[in-house]
Amino acid sequence: MILKSLAGVLSPGATHGRLATLIFHRVLSQPDPIFPGEPDIRRFDEILGWVKRWFDVIPLDEAVSLLAQNRLPARALTITFDDGYADNAENALPVLQKHGMPATFFVATSFLDGGRMWNDTVIEAVRHCRRPRLALGELGLGDYPILTPDQKREAIETILRQIKYEAPAERLEKVQAIAGIAGSPLSTTLMMRSEQVKTLRQGGMQIGAHTLTHPILARISDEEARDEMQGSKTCLENLLGEEVPLFAYPNGKPDQDYLARHARIAQELGFKAAVSTAPGVATPQADLFQLPRFTPWDQTPARFGLRMLMNSRMIRPQIAR
Repeated sequence: MILKSLAGVLSPGATHGRLATLIFHRVLSQPDPIFPGEPDIRRFDEILGWVKRWFDVIPLDEAVSLLAQNRLPARALTITFDDGYADNAENALPVLQKHGMPATFFVATSFLDGGRMWNDTVIEAVRHCRRPRLALGELGLGDYPILTPDQKREAIETILRQIKYEAPAERLEKVQAIAGIAGSPLSTTLMMRSEQVKTLRQGGMQIGAHTLTHPILARISDEEARDEMQGSKTCLENLLGEEVPLFAYPNGKPDQDYLARHARIAQELGFKAAVSTAPGVATPQADLFQLPRFTPWDQTPARFGLRMLMNSRMIRPQIAR
């Protein structure tokens, strides 16, 4: 009750409203020894239980409208997922429905129906590699012991960090080479099928666009960025037979992964709002095309709640576009 009261003080609603938005990517069936911080079903259920105690969870499109009208309820919070993993439909949806909570799922549409994101190719290649070491010296990426889950995680994180901001074509070439050297089987079922996107929508969830191929928008031309953003929107609208008014920037760090001009492009394409991965909360003065998102990964309700309260004190300013 104390945390709920404090949340109400920091986010009283109306003209003083503050919108908090949680961001997730996956909800696993079982804990992952390589990435123990990634929530599984039990952990996600626990988090939603805490959230339900302290916040008023509302759909993102409704929150955006209320924010713009100075009518946001006290302790307002929205839930979002990025990328379009199959476990969103298989694992996250039943837990959300159990708690009666809406969420918005941002889908990178080129990976639907058997595709795989480049970072997941690296992750799965290292995860399933049966060698004691992964030698990537010929690619300029180093040599890694990978006998334990911790060693595999360190290798994955180092490799991803080195190639994340390379040009898409060069990055893809290296990723394919890594998979070849690892000699690992690679899953084609990580991402949602089109029917699962429909299942989410029919289950009361919202669907948002997340580009076609998840590029770093700041590293491609404006024309390519526009095509990526529009293509994802069009694909989902054709799939669902309705408007898709919400967008999430891939990776989402302002001034690093996307720029102010991409917020203008989002508006020009007919989106009503867009979300970043900058921490903090949005007030009625916030830029609706650069809404912040944040999720604590603390393991206890007290620490999780306190970090949410700290995040509520970070006001994202209006940014001129």
